[in-house]
Amino acid sequence: MYHYNLYDVTGLTYRIEGRTAAEIAASVEGGIRRGALPAGARLPPIRQLAQGLGVSPATVTAAYRTLRGRGWLTGSGRQGTAVRPRPALIGRRPAPVPPGVRDLASGNPDPRLLPDLAPVLRALPVWPRLYGAPAVLPELGEHARRQLAADGFDASHLTVTSGALDALERVLAAELHPGDRVAVEDPGYTALLDLLVAMGLRPEPMALDDEGPLPAALAAALARGCAACVVTPRAQNPTGAALTPARARALRALLDRYPEVLVVEDDHAGAVAGAAAAGLCAGRPPQRWAVARSVAKSLGPDLRLAVLAGDARTVGRVADRILLGPEWVSHLLQRAVVRLWADPGTASTLAHATATYRARRTGLLRALTRRGIPACGRSGLNVWVPVREETATVQSLLARGWAVRAGETFRLASPPAVRITIATLRPAEAERLTADLAAVLAGTGRTPGA
Repeated sequence: MYHYNLYDVTGLTYRIEGRTAAEIAASVEGGIRRGALPAGARLPPIRQLAQGLGVSPATVTAAYRTLRGRGWLTGSGRQGTAVRPRPALIGRRPAPVPPGVRDLASGNPDPRLLPDLAPVLRALPVWPRLYGAPAVLPELGEHARRQLAADGFDASHLTVTSGALDALERVLAAELHPGDRVAVEDPGYTALLDLLVAMGLRPEPMALDDEGPLPAALAAALARGCAACVVTPRAQNPTGAALTPARARALRALLDRYPEVLVVEDDHAGAVAGAAAAGLCAGRPPQRWAVARSVAKSLGPDLRLAVLAGDARTVGRVADRILLGPEWVSHLLQRAVVRLWADPGTASTLAHATATYRARRTGLLRALTRRGIPACGRSGLNVWVPVREETATVQSLLARGWAVRAGETFRLASPPAVRITIATLRPAEAERLTADLAAVLAGTGRTPGA
């Protein structure tokens, strides 16, 4: 077999082999995976490699195209092709909040609005859970199905994961391949954007407003060949957007033209979102779909649990993959969630939390409006404020005692902004924060549109 010796600046050699496009692509990918072809390594021009391998330039072109599609290469053969830098497999974390600074950056719920776990844990029946028992506690499955059915979802097929992001990762890993395009909200959840890149998937931005992704933005993403679409139906992070029934119908009409596209809903806030679950998968679901509903915001982030409903194939693949790894989500956690869901006091606790978050959210939005500062936050725990200079705004607010989150890590193509978490923001604080923000913006340049 012909081969091509590729030399790097250190004098090391990597042998590229293959007679077909698939073989050549596999040879290059193998070198990247083993570290023999590091990030930034330049690959030979198409004709040069084709001559060395004794194949046609079209064959090398197809191999390079495959590798670019799978996220391994960047550039084009004629202009220079290089190994794409691989992202670190850890999410981007915000800097610690200094002592004495008000934390409005973390995105956490208010601990005082979460149910008290102490009596639940004290009363929790504890007995050994042995191998071979059902992965989903029957009582939890019954409660989850009732909740989902009340919102119009078919929960015939159900499993349990370690939180909403775990559910999204497992669904995408079960159904997609590296290089596949995924339509995502822009701005969108930082951890999801990082996860897609780490999985070798290609995020395609969908602009959104208070009612969710814009139909034209979804249509454009689908036309670019997306294999999946991930939408947050309410409490969208970072903007607080929530799908309306009319917007959901418009998006579904577009998705119905692409039955092969996997539709995934990330309902991470659930009961305390402050908006109805007007999802894309309610009623008559798409052919391929999944809905993840987490308890992190309503019952507590340390209850690492989400229920996942979807079509039989998707849920079955996720459930089978869990069996090959952790096998199940702890039944102790599942029993705790069941106890909380069954407790009549939990409903009143969640209703109080929802009302409190709504009051804090609308209080800040009204204070911003009075000062002529545009912002959005229709639901959930965050308010999104467009600015001209993210870093300057964040640093200036920090100097005044407020920690907010720069929007850069949430954005793909959308304009600059900052995220303010309102979960613990008291009314008097909202007025002071708004006054400080107005002063900061006067120094850094007014917000766009103001």
